[in-house]
Amino acid sequence: MADIVISEFMDQEAVACLAERWTTDYDPSLVDQPALLATRLRDARALIVRNRTQVNRPLIEQASGLRVVGRLGVGLDNIDLAACEARGIAVCPARGANETTVAEYVITAALLLLRGAFQTTDAVIAGAWPREAVIGREIAGKRLGLIGFGANAQETAKRGLALGMTLAAYDPFVPDDDSAWGLARPANLEEVLRHSDVVSLHVPLTDATRHIIDRDAIAAMRPSAVLINAARGGLLDEGALVEALTQGRLAGAALDTFEQEPLDAEAGRRFAGVPNLLLTPHIAGVTEESNRRVSLVTAENVLRVLNTRHRSARLDRPDEI
Repeated sequence: MADIVISEFMDQEAVACLAERWTTDYDPSLVDQPALLATRLRDARALIVRNRTQVNRPLIEQASGLRVVGRLGVGLDNIDLAACEARGIAVCPARGANETTVAEYVITAALLLLRGAFQTTDAVIAGAWPREAVIGREIAGKRLGLIGFGANAQETAKRGLALGMTLAAYDPFVPDDDSAWGLARPANLEEVLRHSDVVSLHVPLTDATRHIIDRDAIAAMRPSAVLINAARGGLLDEGALVEALTQGRLAGAALDTFEQEPLDAEAGRRFAGVPNLLLTPHIAGVTEESNRRVSLVTAENVLRVLNTRHRSARLDRPDEI
């Protein structure tokens, strides 16, 4: 049995780095085989996951030797943190590795949605020439409203400013004297929703933030506004969004995360034919460059925990080795 089990895709350079030091089981198909994953974890010291692997209490209880969970990303809602803490299992997100990637995704989505001119290939080929229908709007001078103002949102703010946008952000957890407020004007949630041309979500999924964008929140937004969710699917009431887009009460939306991932046929049907809607498969934080950074940071995190605890065990608890 392996010391390290990796259940989702990871950069090969980082996998090789781990395999040089500890026996490593790299099998991205394990994310869809929870029973097999539990079997592979029985004697493992480390588990590395992305956002789809559910590191829940039953899985943790079957992994008696588990010492660390490496998260290829920063969201932790798929990991039972209380169960890990009770067992003394370290949980290590890859902080600081994909902020640029997420920020570029958000700004790209905003440009696409506001301009509205990049889904006409078939019409142009057919000679329809729908110029008036896709004139669109500029991003310069528009207000970008950020819900959550952590690292990803701050990188997004920098790019919005460079494009001539004005910025407002809602985050009650960022202190008033934080230097980050030099990038955006602090505002409450209602102000961000009512006065923004582009609203982007940048908060973790918790009981307090689940469906933070519900029917009432969408109703508070400008009909000309666009909404971008590259954070967590549960932040958004998808049914309410579909209704608003279909009825013309919202100008557009880009979703990279969903309440169910991947979508099944039933979940997917609700989005079919919805106007000015962009859907991507949870890749806002993943590019070739960021995948390498995230993977190497995660490998370093896991190795640090394993090597420290291995040395400690040799010195203090030789019976555990």
